[in-house]
Amino acid sequence: MAIEEIIMANPKPSIVVIAGFVSLFISFVNHLVLDKEKVRNSKAKQKDLRVKMKEHKHDTAKVMEFQKEMFSDSMENMRHSFKPMLITLLPILVVFYWIRGAFEGVLDGWIWWYIVSAVVFSMIFRKLFKLP
Repeated sequence: MAIEEIIMANPKPSIVVIAGFVSLFISFVNHLVLDKEKVRNSKAKQKDLRVKMKEHKHDTAKVMEFQKEMFSDSMENMRHSFKPMLITLLPILVVFYWIRGAFEGVLDGWIWWYIVSAVVFSMIFRKLFKLP
């Protein structure tokens, strides 16, 4: 039985399985490539800065200083996440091109099935791989 026949027979479970595999791929690449400790430290620092901003909300100069520091940390986080994104971008584009062709006439709203499934699977895989 060909993959297309299975999709035609079971479109909703098929899109959920595909979303699971794509989420697993993305989480695995992030697990291998990300410097998890740097990202965790940066997130903890940003959380600490948010608390400090709330404590000094009446001192605009201090708040601006904290915001500047948060911005530089955000840029650092974005730099760390850029490499895994580049690695996964092309394979995901190919999968989406294939999914669109396979599900367009079979399942209306397939994108919503994919998005909800991918969010659930990515939350699960982030916990399993202990990603920040």
